[in-house]
Amino acid sequence: MFIEMRVVGVMIDPVNSTPIVILRDSENKYTLPIWIGVTEASSIMMELEGIKAPRPNTHDLIRSILDTMGIRPTKVEIMELKDNTYYAVLSLKAGARELRIDTRPSDAIAVALKTAVAIYVEKTVIDKSLESIIAATGIADTEDKKKKYDEILKQFTHADFGKYKM
Repeated sequence: MFIEMRVVGVMIDPVNSTPIVILRDSENKYTLPIWIGVTEASSIMMELEGIKAPRPNTHDLIRSILDTMGIRPTKVEIMELKDNTYYAVLSLKAGARELRIDTRPSDAIAVALKTAVAIYVEKTVIDKSLESIIAATGIADTEDKKKKYDEILKQFTHADFGKYKM
């Protein structure tokens, strides 16, 4: 089952200084943090803040190429989490053809923001992510601890995104 999510912000992991994009569903039931690269984080943050680069960045270039070729992005799907790596697909419409392009979620999210298309996450990815984060932090794998950690993720506010500067 896919859940539509939106980008609520980008923050820096205070432990290892890695950017994290935070996705959340409209009902605030699910939150998904994805650790990403600095370049993608910068592109995502600029789009969220409405800042235009003086020259096109990579994701602007992708949007321009698609526009020039008459290809329209239709959605992003984050489909799988395997060995701590997320897998995504960018769906495109080229005339009557529908294309599915394998991509990193960070790039797909940046393109989705620049082209105003929906981002969907497979529910099993959200569940696996939570389990992976719990395992990495050494928190015992109990339902109470999962619920508590999920609540922590849900409580991120826009103020939290400004705490750790890139």
